[in-house]
Amino acid sequence: MGAEGLTKATQVAILNANYVAKKLNPHYPVLYRGIEGMVAHECIVDLRQVKAKTGVEVEDAAKRLMDYGFHAPTVSFPVPGTMMIEPTESESKAELDRFCDAMISIRAEIAEIEKGHGDQKNNLLKNAPHTAEQVVKTEWNRPYSRERAVYPSKWSKENKFWPPVSRIDSVYGDRNLVAAIPSGT
Repeated sequence: MGAEGLTKATQVAILNANYVAKKLNPHYPVLYRGIEGMVAHECIVDLRQVKAKTGVEVEDAAKRLMDYGFHAPTVSFPVPGTMMIEPTESESKAELDRFCDAMISIRAEIAEIEKGHGDQKNNLLKNAPHTAEQVVKTEWNRPYSRERAVYPSKWSKENKFWPPVSRIDSVYGDRNLVAAIPSGT
């Protein structure tokens, strides 16, 4: 890569982070901007007010991103209740746009809860990610459609990634780095 390549990669990563910050700013507060309104190589999206109004946690939004086909960004670091988005130099504009569209769509799902059109505990975000096993069962006790759960975007219909499991105990996983399923379960 060399010095020139490293400089170019850094410039593109910073450009990508600022592109994402600009697209998401009308929908989410973006923290840690410089005096000219720019972010560094990452943008930190603040969901603390969302939690205060709706009970939706940053982890819920991160898990919902899986239904859109994305691995969740870092959550609650360096600031609790935030999402740290670090687009690298290798992300295409199309992929950045797809990610931003997913985040904007998730914000619209949150707005439904804010307006009282969605249940605060049984909703698309609190139940995310949605697995194939969940949606093929005969019983569906959710106040939203199966299609909305697993195909939240046109892209996800054409390129669906099915998470193998739904929610896990993240705190347990963080505290037990070599977790194992007890025998007999």
